[in-house]
Amino acid sequence: MAAPAPQPFVMHGARDAMAAGLAHIEEQVKGIEQAVVENPGLAFDLAKTLVESTCRAVLGERAVAFDSTDDLPKLFKSATQNLPFLPATASDAAEVRKSLVQTLSGLSTAVQGICELRNQCGFASHGSGEPRPVMEAVQALLAAEAADAIVGFLHRVHRQDRTLPPAVGPSFDDNGAFNEHVDETFGPVRVFEVEFRASEVLFRMEPETYRIYLAEFDGNNADTVAPADEEAQV
Repeated sequence: MAAPAPQPFVMHGARDAMAAGLAHIEEQVKGIEQAVVENPGLAFDLAKTLVESTCRAVLGERAVAFDSTDDLPKLFKSATQNLPFLPATASDAAEVRKSLVQTLSGLSTAVQGICELRNQCGFASHGSGEPRPVMEAVQALLAAEAADAIVGFLHRVHRQDRTLPPAVGPSFDDNGAFNEHVDETFGPVRVFEVEFRASEVLFRMEPETYRIYLAEFDGNNADTVAPADEEAQV
């Protein structure tokens, strides 16, 4: 009975990082996915290169200095030291921090293992005077999956920390009275034959100025409306 055809390998974590900004790792990701089955030795080389590229990208985007000659363990250590693995709401959770440090230590060991596998079994690693042990897809898959998990995790934490919450400010559509006041006072803004509402131009181009004058407008209206409300209650 013929052996079943190997299932294609997909690097989900790395592809997520790629879609979120690390476009330059695309060829490495595709190369690993193909090499796992077709050339296991090359998968070890590319797994190391992929983690290295990700560490360098993360450090570069966070303006953390590193040397072009730094090896992967050093780059990985620097990346983990400059990423906030705990959310701000749990920054003082000592036991959780301890557990995360242990987990990161395990990832560091995995990184070291990828480096050693690459040196001992890599297709394109440094030359050796003796034949190298030939690995198969199952061993290459271990290195590829470890690299995928590390890359996905590092870039996800990096991206999450740099994603700002949506700005809180006034809504244009909820301030019809103020918008009408601005439009009546200043008239439309014309560019050639195209007209724009003055209130919307202010809202889009100078949101802070819009907010200040909106607050002033609301305050003045509150002063004038209050006596009428009080009379109605008498």
